[in-house]
Amino acid sequence: MFLEDVLKHRTVQAADPLLRAAPGSVPGRQVRWVHSSEVLDIAPLLRGGELLLTGGQALATASDKRRVDYVRELAGRGVAALAIETGPTLPDIPESMLVTAESNGLPLFELRKVAPFVGIMQEINSILVGQSVELLQRGDEISHAMAAELAHGGGLDEVLAVLAGQTGTSVRLVSPAGLTLGSAGAGADGGGTAGGSGTVSPGAASTTAVDVPVRGVLAARLELEAPEGIDPAFVRVAGERSVDILGLALLQRMPPGLKELAGAELMRAVHSGAQPWRLEQLGAAAGFAVDGPVAAVMIRSAASGRLRPELDKALAESVPRAASYADKLELIALAGLPSEGTRAARASLIGALGNLDVPEGSAIAVGPLGQGIGEAAWSMAEARRTLDLAPRTGRSAGGPPQVRDADAFSAERLAAESIDGGARRDFVRRTLGPILEHDEQRSSQLLHTLTVWLDSGCNTAQAARELHLERQSMYHRLQRIFDLCGGDPRGTGRLAGLHLATRLAPLP
Repeated sequence: MFLEDVLKHRTVQAADPLLRAAPGSVPGRQVRWVHSSEVLDIAPLLRGGELLLTGGQALATASDKRRVDYVRELAGRGVAALAIETGPTLPDIPESMLVTAESNGLPLFELRKVAPFVGIMQEINSILVGQSVELLQRGDEISHAMAAELAHGGGLDEVLAVLAGQTGTSVRLVSPAGLTLGSAGAGADGGGTAGGSGTVSPGAASTTAVDVPVRGVLAARLELEAPEGIDPAFVRVAGERSVDILGLALLQRMPPGLKELAGAELMRAVHSGAQPWRLEQLGAAAGFAVDGPVAAVMIRSAASGRLRPELDKALAESVPRAASYADKLELIALAGLPSEGTRAARASLIGALGNLDVPEGSAIAVGPLGQGIGEAAWSMAEARRTLDLAPRTGRSAGGPPQVRDADAFSAERLAAESIDGGARRDFVRRTLGPILEHDEQRSSQLLHTLTVWLDSGCNTAQAARELHLERQSMYHRLQRIFDLCGGDPRGTGRLAGLHLATRLAPLP
């Protein structure tokens, strides 16, 4: 269901919605579900495509930085839109949230009247469930028609022609190397059978990409180009329901080898956190050096399927051996690094990942070095932890902006895993209490200034450039910070504790 149609529904109109940010992102945007929550840490629990409703109670008492992070995290998760109810608790939506939503392409609506969120969710989600059932039924009909064509001896092009004719799209099956394996144009009837797929909103032609595995190995990518007027949700469902039939057709033509099968099984084992001995067995069969260094890669993106061929290409150009695996909104990979020049090779991989053409809101993390394939699951877990922690910190990893290097978040990762939350907060309060109190009372940014200065190695000139401050203003801020925290920490034992506290302060 398109966001435009959701907003026109009577239950939503009762709340008097007003679009406040990212109007250009509304046309053609689909809503998968409607959800309500006052929890500011909700983003990791969402799958993407939700219309999120909030009454603003938590936002009213949150810091401005937390509000901005909240919007950024939702955009990164692929949320369809955010709707905030204003009133006595939150009279207006802060300008910083509107700016962040605009820059991240997240439609943000103000609900100017009180409306029962439960009623909105019941009505809209009921429609969405009905549409989903209809789409699945239609997708199954298309899949059955393709299976019948294959059973009667039809080749790959004939099977694709059934898909094209039933969806009104142009379809192409492409190998991981970019070679066209088969294609078919839209049916002569212009795809009229697609009309029952749900509400259609006018817009530009769109391309949907779906991975086609054969026995767990990525064998091809299905691309469906839908002309204007055909529901992209219907096209995606039809493509996803046809994967098994296309896999059978490909299996007749190009069965995968044992090494490819072992690589797919290895990635599933890494993803599930299998024991080191199992990883060593599968790694050897997949062509990885059992004792060689490895680093995990994790990408969170609404376009993970489309990104997989580009990721595989970047890996092939950067490291001797690699394998990848797609799971819903996560795309993961394992890079086997050379024994000589390992660190340089990992840095080169980070640079290559930074050049990937990823959609807005996507995030990439590279895990720490694992000494042998048996530590691959640990590296993957730390890459995932880095992606979870990075939005909270607001810190740059020092490399490409879209890539998070787990090594740059080692303190946060260790603290999140090994130090009790209460002990962390107590340590931060005792170490940074006067600075935090100053920021809260005067809406200053002394903590951020201190963090940037410490992360730069106490390089005042560099910190001033990063903060876009005149050097004299930077000196004044530092002097105020030193007055509050007991003096200049350089050359004292307090420096390490102060730096650690700034790194832990954003954690819950």
